Amino acid sequence: MDAQHTLKILLGQLNTVIVGKPSQIQDCVACLLAGGHLLIDDVPGVGKTTLAHALARSFGLQFSRVQFTSDLMPSDLSGVSVYERGKEAFVFHPGPIFAQVLLADEINRASPKTQSALLEAMEEKQVSVEGETRALPEPFFVIATQNPLDQIGTYPLPESQLDRFLMRISLGYPDRAAERELLAGSDRRSMVDALNTVMQPGELQQLQALVQAVHAAGPLLDYVQDLIATTRSGSWFVQGLSPRAGIAVLRAAKAQALLSGRDYVAPDDVQAILPQTIAHRLIPVDSAARGAEEQVRAMVAAVPLP
Repeated sequence: MDAQHTLKILLGQLNTVIVGKPSQIQDCVACLLAGGHLLIDDVPGVGKTTLAHALARSFGLQFSRVQFTSDLMPSDLSGVSVYERGKEAFVFHPGPIFAQVLLADEINRASPKTQSALLEAMEEKQVSVEGETRALPEPFFVIATQNPLDQIGTYPLPESQLDRFLMRISLGYPDRAAERELLAGSDRRSMVDALNTVMQPGELQQLQALVQAVHAAGPLLDYVQDLIATTRSGSWFVQGLSPRAGIAVLRAAKAQALLSGRDYVAPDDVQAILPQTIAHRLIPVDSAARGAEEQVRAMVAAVPLP
């Protein structure tokens, strides 16, 4: 498999569906290559669900979608055992979580109880149903979308669940040229249905192995540690990054390096993915004056390069 050729085709195909958002699409692909879960945070109607469909189809992964609502129960995700008279036994009927890609649409419209039901699945790649642990398919990704918290009927995601998402991105409104293409072009859902599967079974695992093999030199690791230490200084954020978050930064930077055609991580790779990887885990000291992503960018500018 020619990794760079495959990734070029993949990115090109996704950019035909979600127009005018090449950097966000690259972030999404980097997130999945790094084996992480993705949170897409934006207003309704900008293409969040379409992007999730397109990602799953392009990667050739089994896809399942759940519309999160206030009355959604944990068993609606994991499944239930039903007594079947013919077999004279309870038979487990798996829920939609038993898919390689689970689209949790409008995740913050569900109750905290249902939101927390995803935690074990996202972290352990397994679910416990009626006292029995059941493994989820490999690979397993959660792509969650959420609406702004000021909209009616939304619940904020708990910090423990936000920490399980490797990246959080926002698509934003398209520029004028991209919106004109949307208005004059084909229906996006039809385009997604017509997408080709770019990867065959097993190729994603090969790419993920290549990500793990990307080299991170000592000075680069020093730079990542300097950034992590700065988040814990108390000058920028209320509470700093955990060691797990630091590992996530490095994984995402390695995926970014692979997408850039390199087998080593550069400081530019770390800077490119840092706001998307850590901003949702942090609260600025003065959140009224500056948002978390702006604060991350300001902090990066203040930390010397290696």
